[in-house]
Amino acid sequence: MSKVYDVVIVGGGPAGSAAALFCARKGLEVCLIEKAQFPRDKICGDAISGKSMTILKELELLEEVVALPSAKIEAITFGNPDHDTVTIPLLGDKRQGIPPGLVISRKMFDNFLFQKARKEVATVFEGYQVNQLIFDGQQVVGVNAKSGSLNHTISILGKVIVGADGFNSVVARQTGLYEYDPAHWVVALRQYYKNVKGLNQKIELHYIDEVQPGYLWLFPAGDNLANIGIGMLHKSLKKRKVQLAAAMKKAIESPFLADRFAEAKPLEEPVGWNLPVGSKHRKNYGAGFLLLGDAAGLIDPFTGEGIGNALYSAMIASETIAKAIKANDFSEAFLSQYDKNLWQALGDELQVSAKLQKIGRIRPLLNFVIKKAARSNHVREIISGMMANQIPKTEFANPLFYFKLFLSK
Repeated sequence: MSKVYDVVIVGGGPAGSAAALFCARKGLEVCLIEKAQFPRDKICGDAISGKSMTILKELELLEEVVALPSAKIEAITFGNPDHDTVTIPLLGDKRQGIPPGLVISRKMFDNFLFQKARKEVATVFEGYQVNQLIFDGQQVVGVNAKSGSLNHTISILGKVIVGADGFNSVVARQTGLYEYDPAHWVVALRQYYKNVKGLNQKIELHYIDEVQPGYLWLFPAGDNLANIGIGMLHKSLKKRKVQLAAAMKKAIESPFLADRFAEAKPLEEPVGWNLPVGSKHRKNYGAGFLLLGDAAGLIDPFTGEGIGNALYSAMIASETIAKAIKANDFSEAFLSQYDKNLWQALGDELQVSAKLQKIGRIRPLLNFVIKKAARSNHVREIISGMMANQIPKTEFANPLFYFKLFLSK
């Protein structure tokens, strides 16, 4: 209890491991705590976006990540309820050496990041579950953690405690910031398959009737594997009494997809998880602590992607922590700059994605946009430019955008 780390990070997933690396490289003494033993699986779509790869490049890890076994992604296909489809090229950044996209199993990707962090931080406790925060008045100053295998409890003190421990975050719960809101949570299922037909260098999102008001994804996962999943807003799921596993099965067996799954074999039962999405700006800081990634509810409301925003939160948190250490100020007021800088970087995009999530539940509009894009190269170029941040994404959420589409050839 006498030793005080600069940073104690709870959770060794992408947000926690990236934060550990950023902080260690700023000369901070870091303790990283992870409840699992790596490598471990993490239920996910497994997609690594250009946004994620931008941060991996910042960490000087991109070349190694690209060399991992993966499926290379060049485009994204959208499908509407009428079964029209349009394929939009994903634009990487050749000048920066950033490819358009990858699909890498989280078991492999998370282990890669965790092992990199292990080599650079002062201390790692793997297989230790944080079960209690230590407070000095209102300020978080440490954690108690217990080893499941050793039945051993440790107490660790830190100047800043980072909660990177996922949607069910202990740090968020014990600081009073955990909030379950079905209007801002998505529930998803994932199931790996082998021998799905028609997979190539693209990811697919199908907004078909069998999964409305949600979407079905088909992602190539390399070695003739596919990551198949379904996601739906929890509020809609409860209101319509949808059983996700049954909806996914119905979609796979529908005439639209039946031939592609005719020879496919599932490699697991469907497994589910919760995604607190960034359609709501949640508080993510307090006296002595910050929340990152899923613990902060930063998942994209439209695509369901969480890794990119988790990595961004790690980078921005490390900058705030370094300033706090230098100023010797760990107050709530000082650490609030993390939230300000984070939402300055991600807020507009999350707000647009929240509007797109709503649009994705409007069947006639989905049919119209995807039909139009399928027929018009001009429209495809506009959407591709928005996805590559060459055209502001705010256009997507502007009603005039759809009027312009209606008038376009």
